[in-house]
Amino acid sequence: MWFRHSSFVSVEKVRVSGASGPQGAAIEAALTEAAHGMSTLAPNTAALRAAVARFPQVSQVRAVPSFPHGMRIVVDEQPPAAALVVSGVRTAVGGDGVVLGPTLASASLPVVAGASLPPVGAHLDNPLLLEAVAVLGAAPHAMQGLISRAFVGPRGLTVAMKNGLLVYFGDAGRPHAKWLSLAAVLSDPSSAGASYIDVRLPGRPAAGFGSAAEEETRTTLQASTKPQTESTVAALANKLKSATPPPPAATGESESSTSGEASTGASESEESTSSGSTGEASETGSEATGG
Repeated sequence: MWFRHSSFVSVEKVRVSGASGPQGAAIEAALTEAAHGMSTLAPNTAALRAAVARFPQVSQVRAVPSFPHGMRIVVDEQPPAAALVVSGVRTAVGGDGVVLGPTLASASLPVVAGASLPPVGAHLDNPLLLEAVAVLGAAPHAMQGLISRAFVGPRGLTVAMKNGLLVYFGDAGRPHAKWLSLAAVLSDPSSAGASYIDVRLPGRPAAGFGSAAEEETRTTLQASTKPQTESTVAALANKLKSATPPPPAATGESESSTSGEASTGASESEESTSSGSTGEASETGSEATGG
């Protein structure tokens, strides 16, 4: 016991990995200071966690001692998934609903709108906002810089891309499957020129060409993006060529399309019929923001 806590095994050299972003240097400094003097035979992980408690993006800290005087500290971070905007004030939010603070709210993050601004380190308590950030946090890396915002519209949870394409998720269920389904539709040449893509049933995605998406975009909260002259889906499809392969197409299903919607990989009749010519045109885009 004496040797275990003696200077013969005290930590003198500390190496921190995994800390990034504008607060990365401060995280490294806090962990290095806390680790100095610890024993390589009995690292105090609780003390290390306490040293970075003021940084909500740090989700886990692991100490890997190296006898006799070294220690490597691995930091696992929760990256920001969205920027919560309340009365013009922005704060970053993680995919798990933890408020990460304005320091991490970069301009490239997709936007979600709220009615109140929780303190840094708190969890969002609005279920609609929690669903939105969960879906945004599950977005593939290839698409993270292409997303503009998320909101609740007539078709439930909706994600708007920076080039104007709307993606109907409905809710936060099976987010990874829905993103992969979106990739499958974008890689299909028949989706070229689509104004929206419906992935509420990830096994039966559909690309729509009606005017409902344009109307919804005009009547909901707009993000400050520059107009795009390229095809709505062409740039996204190119970005996804190297992404995770789409799920295998269902067998025994017949492709079908309606006047406003083209179903990819399976029939869309279980969800809606003739949506592009009738039901789509009648929808409005009123937005429900989180409180």
